[in-house]
Amino acid sequence: MILVTGGTGLVGSHLLFNLTRSENKIRATYRKNSNIKAVEKVFSYYVSSSEAKNQFSKIEWFEADIQDIPALSRAFRGVKFVYHCAALVSFDPKDAKNLRNINIAGTANIVNLCIANSIIKLCHVSSTASLGKPLEGKTITEETAWNPEENYSDYAISKYGAEIEVWRGTQEGVHAVIVNPGIIIGPGYWDSGSGLLFSKVSKGFNFYFPKITAFVDVKDVVRAMQELMISDRKNEQYLLVAENLSFREVLCLTAGSLDKNPPSIELKRWMVFTGWIFQTFGSLFGFKKQITRDAVKTLFDEWHFSNKKIKNDLDFTFTPIADSVLKTGKIFKNEN
Repeated sequence: MILVTGGTGLVGSHLLFNLTRSENKIRATYRKNSNIKAVEKVFSYYVSSSEAKNQFSKIEWFEADIQDIPALSRAFRGVKFVYHCAALVSFDPKDAKNLRNINIAGTANIVNLCIANSIIKLCHVSSTASLGKPLEGKTITEETAWNPEENYSDYAISKYGAEIEVWRGTQEGVHAVIVNPGIIIGPGYWDSGSGLLFSKVSKGFNFYFPKITAFVDVKDVVRAMQELMISDRKNEQYLLVAENLSFREVLCLTAGSLDKNPPSIELKRWMVFTGWIFQTFGSLFGFKKQITRDAVKTLFDEWHFSNKKIKNDLDFTFTPIADSVLKTGKIFKNEN
């Protein structure tokens, strides 16, 4: 039995499609208000509606929040392999406590149950955010050290803390692999993550900022996870990065995939900070603050991430981001 936490998210749903093509028994956790049918919709991106329905029916859905230890304990019965995809992604300072509870304490619960149930192998989905900040001119690798003296977002801290829990598990007998994807491009969730790029650009988004960071196709993420799980690799960490690109490049690719004009106005620091000030005061009147002052500063960083380790260890190849954006944009147009 294979258990997938966070099965209704972007990574979880695409992973479940791949897993249901095998003969393995699949169980997936979901929270009470999650939209399970959205997963079947993701399946239909790959196969016909009837085949998507057939594959979707192979999943044993199990309601269990990763903070609910009794429910989670029941979800682990008979399980031998675990893909831990569940997490909270937020850059709102008000979510700091929830980030720690879900991403750190929740992962600790998963690890403890892996130990208690003698799980054969665990795959934990982390993020490039959990890695240390690079020295000037240096490329970030799996070995880039976390510097506690640096300023990190609450999200980054929570993902780093989650990794510590996984490493603790490896010291207690759990075989584990950690994957650190960049920004994940893929269809199915247009109101969160990279899906917002398509939603915003479709409405005529005309601004860009110069940040350079890592991007990767969702299909590559789940394929790497599966290959690592069946490999003899254990207690290892892997960056999943197809390309290091600027947001301008990605936004232009997105605009092209949607037949929209590319963004033409570069956001300057003073313009972004003005937006931050608006959000700060707006939060007093109920508007959700989406970015912090420290996060604003990162919009002008140029961070390059290495994918050499996964390429060397698995002879892994990545999908060009231009192809990922084009295919995702086509699906977006068909649905919107």
